[in-house]
Amino acid sequence: MIEIPSDLHKDLVPLAFLLGNWAGAGVTDFPGGEKANFGQEVTFTHDGRDFLAYHSHTWVLDAEGNKVKPLESEHGFWRIDKDRKVEVVMVRDDGVVEVWYGELADKKPQIDLATDAVARTAASGPYSGGKRLYGYVKGDLMWVGEKQTPEVPLRPYMSAQLKKVVTPEDVERWAKALPDDMPDDGIAFFK
Repeated sequence: MIEIPSDLHKDLVPLAFLLGNWAGAGVTDFPGGEKANFGQEVTFTHDGRDFLAYHSHTWVLDAEGNKVKPLESEHGFWRIDKDRKVEVVMVRDDGVVEVWYGELADKKPQIDLATDAVARTAASGPYSGGKRLYGYVKGDLMWVGEKQTPEVPLRPYMSAQLKKVVTPEDVERWAKALPDDMPDDGIAFFK
């Protein structure tokens, strides 16, 4: 279910499907790096201004699904204009800062992004750009990332399927919004 908070900046309504806490798992594989399954937690929040704040943390998982070690963290800000053009400014823990531009698809919650600018610290590994696709599919947030380096052409390197995390505050808010005339037995609700 996509909720649109009453205090969400009006320009961000098309991105409301991203809001909330998400958790799930995916795979990563890139030449020169570790091939692994990973866990991920993502949060998209807003404070009434014209951007969404984004936080993502990933970690390597062992064969039983236990956390082994941190993989990468990202933080950023997402905006959208009246023409459905999306811009993202992102910083990663490996010393990379990126500016992404893309577009929200017509009539579906899907965003295609590509890097426009990349800045790296001396400590970061080789990286020259990427693409990402985010989509809201049957209640899940799914994404795939591609990247390139001076040695490796653009290719997929990470993807994940994330589920919405329900908090006690969500349950309380939903309970308060239930109508007073809900059926007692639950069966009548479906008749």
